[in-house]
Amino acid sequence: MKTILHMAKPVSLFLTILMLLAGPYQSAFAGMIGTETVIDESLAQEARDYVNRVLAREDVQTELISQGIDTVEAKARVDSLTEAEVVGLAGQLEQLPAGGSAFGILVGAGLIVFIVLVATDIMGFTDVFPFVKSKDELQKK
Repeated sequence: MKTILHMAKPVSLFLTILMLLAGPYQSAFAGMIGTETVIDESLAQEARDYVNRVLAREDVQTELISQGIDTVEAKARVDSLTEAEVVGLAGQLEQLPAGGSAFGILVGAGLIVFIVLVATDIMGFTDVFPFVKSKDELQKK
């Protein structure tokens, strides 16, 4: 028993020093992966596949070329979209009518311009909408 304790002291000293030196480098934290994360990733991959299938269609490629858009560049841009952007794009593609129309684009552009003008009016950069001003600011004028 004494011989075992006598041999164990240097080994235990060596292992203690080794553990103290390697301690800061061993910190690995495992966490649970939420179900939403897994579902979001698979949903994003399905959406990306759907958009790529739409881009691969001959009629879509013909329309892209007629608009002056390179199909390879369009595919590269779709591949560089974030997960949220590609899911939104796939949702828009599924909801668009087959013929498409410029009305939705015009309404969307008008809405964006309105929001930007209201935001700049609130910040005080512009004076476009009088309903944005507070009562105190209107009385000063």
